[in-house]
Amino acid sequence: MDSTFWIACAVLAAVGIAIRIALPRVLAWRGVWFTWHTRFGPALVFDSADADGTTVRLLNVRGTYQSVCYVDDDLLWVPVCAYHRTWGKALRQTFGPADQGEKRRALVMGGGGYSFPKWLVAYRQDFSCEAVEIDPAITRIARERFFVDQLCAEFGTDESGRLVLANDDAWRYLQADTDGYDLIVNDVFSGNRPLGPMGNDEGARVVHEHLRPGGMYIGNVRTALEGRGGRVLARTQEAFEREFAHVQVIPERPEEPRKRGNNTLIAWDSPNE
Repeated sequence: MDSTFWIACAVLAAVGIAIRIALPRVLAWRGVWFTWHTRFGPALVFDSADADGTTVRLLNVRGTYQSVCYVDDDLLWVPVCAYHRTWGKALRQTFGPADQGEKRRALVMGGGGYSFPKWLVAYRQDFSCEAVEIDPAITRIARERFFVDQLCAEFGTDESGRLVLANDDAWRYLQADTDGYDLIVNDVFSGNRPLGPMGNDEGARVVHEHLRPGGMYIGNVRTALEGRGGRVLARTQEAFEREFAHVQVIPERPEEPRKRGNNTLIAWDSPNE
C-alpha cells in the first residue's frame, strides 16, 4: 500500500480522537452531560420539560430513553412515568398504607435512574429495597445526576439498609435469593425488548418460588397490545396465568393498542395460597 493510504488512516484516527475529546465539551456547553462509557453505549443526561412545563431530567442510552425524573426539590421522589404511578397504586391496594411496623422485602430488577426504588424508600417505610442494575456506569450516573445519593443521605439508607444497590445480572440475583420477597418488580428491558427469561413458564415459576405468601409480582412488558407486537405480552400473560391464581394487565395506551407501551402485568395469589 502507498503512503497515501496510511496518511488517510492517520487523519481519520486523529479526527476520531478529536471528536471523542471535543463532543462532551460541546454538549456540556449546551447543558447536556455526556459519556461514551456505559455497557450499552454512549449516554446523555439533559433537562427538559413535561407537558405541564415542569422540569424533568432524562437519561438516554444509545438512543433509547431509560429514565426520567423531576428536579424540583418537592418532586424529587415522585415518579414521572404513568406506569410507575400505577405500580404505586397496586402496592397500596395489596399491602395497604405504609406501616413502619411491617418489615417487607422488595426486589427491583433494573436500575436506570432508580425511579421506583426512590419512591419505595421515600413513601413506603414498610419496605426495604434491593435494586439490581447490571451496569455500574448507570448506577454512578443515577447516584450523581438522578439524586440517588441525595435520597440515601436524606433517608439514612446506609445506616438502615433500606436501599441496597447491586450491580449484577437481575435474573441471576433473583435465583440466588433464599429468603423470599414480598414484592418483585421487573423493570428490565434492553432497548424495546422485555427481559427474556421473565416472559415464559420458567420465569413465572422462578418468580413464584421467590415470593413470600401474599406477595406480588409487577412487570413492565414493553410491547403493543394487539397485532404482531402484542404476541410477547399475550405469551407472558399466559405463562403467569398458569403459575399464579390472579393476573392482571394494565395497559399504558389502551386507546392505541397497536403502539408500543409500558404495560403493567401484575401477578399474585390469595394470602394463604
